[in-house]
Amino acid sequence: MPLQPRRRGMYVRVGAGAALTALLAGCSGAGGGATDAGGGGATLNVLMVNNPQMVELQKLTKDNFTKQTGIKVNFTVLAENDARDKFTQDFSNQAGQYDIATISNFEVPFYAKNGWLQPLDSYVTKDKAFNQSDILKPVQESLTAADGKLYAEPFYGESSFLMYRKDIFAAKHLTMPAKPTWQQVADLAAKTDDPSAKMKGICLRGQPGWGEVIAPLTTVVNTMGGTWFDKDWNAKLTSPEFKKATQLYVDTVRKHGESGAAQSGFAECLNDMTQGKTAMWYDATSGAGSLEAAGSPVKGKIGYVPAPVDKTDSSGWLYTWAFGVQKATTKADDAWKFVSWASSQKYEELVGKKIGWPNVPAGKRASTYSNPDYLKDASAFASVTQQAISSANPKNPGVQPRPTAGIQFVDIPEFIDLGTKVSQEISSAIAGKQTVDQALKTSQALAEKVGKEQK
Repeated sequence: MPLQPRRRGMYVRVGAGAALTALLAGCSGAGGGATDAGGGGATLNVLMVNNPQMVELQKLTKDNFTKQTGIKVNFTVLAENDARDKFTQDFSNQAGQYDIATISNFEVPFYAKNGWLQPLDSYVTKDKAFNQSDILKPVQESLTAADGKLYAEPFYGESSFLMYRKDIFAAKHLTMPAKPTWQQVADLAAKTDDPSAKMKGICLRGQPGWGEVIAPLTTVVNTMGGTWFDKDWNAKLTSPEFKKATQLYVDTVRKHGESGAAQSGFAECLNDMTQGKTAMWYDATSGAGSLEAAGSPVKGKIGYVPAPVDKTDSSGWLYTWAFGVQKATTKADDAWKFVSWASSQKYEELVGKKIGWPNVPAGKRASTYSNPDYLKDASAFASVTQQAISSANPKNPGVQPRPTAGIQFVDIPEFIDLGTKVSQEISSAIAGKQTVDQALKTSQALAEKVGKEQK
């Protein structure tokens, strides 16, 4: 985990790799058996990733949810890679060890297709107090499967945007466009790159990983007219558009990016931005909470604008950690009570009062962005974040039809392995060990194999 990892767990990272792909595709029997769940629906077993907001949820549950409902909750809290392995095993085998698990919008489509999740529509219909209409539309749609049913409720969500040092721009008499293009960002990176002040122009992820370098890079590919696959699953990684986007990304970070860019991910860029080592950073909207936190050296110095574009109106990604209920559970009613509490507006208010408004699991409800208490602490970035999430379009993020949904990823299980391998090629190009052409040629061959399997 990074130094200031409040929402670090949001980002899809490498960990299960090919092994997870095999699990998702083949569902071989590796899951653990069911454990004693505590009798009569009075106890729920919940598996969560170990990022701080979920640890806070764990701490607040006993004195609030359990006190109000009488339902005890046994939490298993693991690092993301371990948690993903475990909930994949348990849900794929319908072992029933966990009633609820934190899954993302990456897993929902194929988990639902495989019959591993409990549909939640009937609960939403009955539970008017939950106010499903308050959930931001793109987030809700990302948790709705092809059959039109809702399979998870969000704990928090994010998109991506560009963060920049307002004071550095002012000192250099530079103006950040309200809606910058990627070429403008590249030009500004060159102008703010100042070796004498130990200030780099921009920080961009270069670390291998389908949720590290691939996440921001794919948003650049989308807006510049490229795609991983066309609607017929033909791989397009050597297309002019994909190459143009990758070349710009690699050139920009190599010439004006952070030191050790090939090994820098979200955590390293957050650290560089916080310590004043970079003038710009394109990454997750969740990073702003750390930059504006009490005690941050750059608090109040950062400006926020939408993700840079080229041929599209918007280009921010969309990601959410959400609670899914295992189909095999015998405690679906109690599970909904917990899910609806953890995903509720009331829970956000509880966090704000007990822990602090910057810690609120935001990015999922429209009401969050009209809450004066939250806006008081998040005014610098709240509206840009809300707009970024609201404008995200996972089903149509580029300029051409796609075979499946996904903005910063291709929503198939095989992308875990494919994205990991391609990320290694891109990172190698960022390190100067090969050209972009060489990296994409190798990547194209890998993608062609996956495309053929999908046809």
